[in-house]
Amino acid sequence: MQNLQKISRCLISVSDKSGIIELAKFLEANKVEIISTGGTFKLLRENNIAAKDISEFTGFPEIMDGRVKTLHPKVHGGLLGVLDNDDHKKQAAQNDIESIDLLIINLYPFVETLEKTDDEDEIIENIDIGGPAMVRSAAKNFIFKTVITSIANYEDLKTEMQSNSGATSLEFRKKIAARAFQNIANYDVAIADYFAQFLADEKNEVAQFALQGRLKQTLRYGENAHQNAAVYSLSSSGIVNSQQLQGKELSYNNFNDSDAAYNLVMEFSSPACVIVKHANPCGVAVGGNLSEAYKKALQADPKSAFGGIVALNGKIDESLAQELSKIFFEVIIAKEIDEKARDILASKKNLRVLIADFKKSAQQQIKSISGGFLVQDLDQKNIAKNNLKQVSKAFVSESEIENLIFAMSICKHVKSNAIVVVNDNQTVGIGAGQTSRVDACEIACKKAANFFDGANSLDKARGGYLASDAFFPFADNIEIAAMYGIKAIVAPQGSIRDEEVIAKADEKGIALYFIETRHFRH
Repeated sequence: MQNLQKISRCLISVSDKSGIIELAKFLEANKVEIISTGGTFKLLRENNIAAKDISEFTGFPEIMDGRVKTLHPKVHGGLLGVLDNDDHKKQAAQNDIESIDLLIINLYPFVETLEKTDDEDEIIENIDIGGPAMVRSAAKNFIFKTVITSIANYEDLKTEMQSNSGATSLEFRKKIAARAFQNIANYDVAIADYFAQFLADEKNEVAQFALQGRLKQTLRYGENAHQNAAVYSLSSSGIVNSQQLQGKELSYNNFNDSDAAYNLVMEFSSPACVIVKHANPCGVAVGGNLSEAYKKALQADPKSAFGGIVALNGKIDESLAQELSKIFFEVIIAKEIDEKARDILASKKNLRVLIADFKKSAQQQIKSISGGFLVQDLDQKNIAKNNLKQVSKAFVSESEIENLIFAMSICKHVKSNAIVVVNDNQTVGIGAGQTSRVDACEIACKKAANFFDGANSLDKARGGYLASDAFFPFADNIEIAAMYGIKAIVAPQGSIRDEEVIAKADEKGIALYFIETRHFRH
């Protein structure tokens, strides 16, 4: 087996033509014969590169709108032939098959097409057939053949050939073949995921679940310093694909907390601000403008907000940037930022500023467990007035019901057991992640009392509106709410003691509304 393999003939077939002219000129300068297909051939010839058309090479025309052009024995024989096998050499000579030493290829943009259109004809037309077949042939025969499937590896190829007088090493070919197989595996997974929708039953259950992600970056460490970590991209949107304008590299925890803030702030169409600490919101508010929303969210719990993540569903202007710069935050996420605001925040060297697209994702939620993983739809259930059922004698006005909806919209994003108390579209108390709903209720109401009165005194959360992510198993939560002056409550129905809970609300004069859906978040 020969370690170095001279590159004498190359087949180029690329959908994304970025950088291909420069690479082809490099190959031509190194006396490599170039064969090409369709649009790639036309582009090379327009740039005075002496490429040979694939039809001339195979002696067979491109047919069926280009669907059949590289599926030919002269192509696959040229890629699959074992050069030190006498039978292979003899059969190649008998069939006029010439060796192809290098394949440079990128596939039809199937994933990109999915992201821009729902047109089934266009999606299907962007399923590459000949490309993956050639990649498999060349990568399987890495002992003798070199295959490049990523523009990112063009410079690597040049360096390799320059270091080896126009040849490639076995180590390089094996490594680049591994990348090629990963490339087509991801491509096939994307196609399989698209077609899985036609196999799914009413519960969206399929026999196999395939997952593909593109490495976005390797992280310094995970949740803790002794854990390795990386972040992968599944689409072109979301926090993973936001634009970082400044600051240190995002950490594992930064990504996790930023995602929590980003998903919650997208609940609101009015100017809104969310402040998150350890993946739980500590301050959420809606205002007449973004600056007002931020001030209300910060006021909700300024102690917890220190070192947190801020998400804003609009544009940061100069005035808002000045307010934001007064507090230490790890990350600020927004839709837009003007130049003056950007200059102000730039003075905070370690602050990460992200600009995101604020597009709701349809992807599913995946959680690893021992021996496998769980998959579920994201909790994107919208809560409206007609979802609330008055079950108590007391009731509140239409505008007050909006506060209950606001509270429940936040409760969806708080770790269970979760209780949220709000007033005037502003959180005033949040009880998160407790093993007892009584404890969560006590914490949220105490925080609300402290917000209104500056001290942990009873009956000082007057006028507060409370939401629970799941039903009340006992009436004791209603008693706690009543002690702190809560005016109205929204919670899912379904407890075997619902009637006791309703009776307690009537006894305490609290307006109680039930909804049908719970919103656990573990």
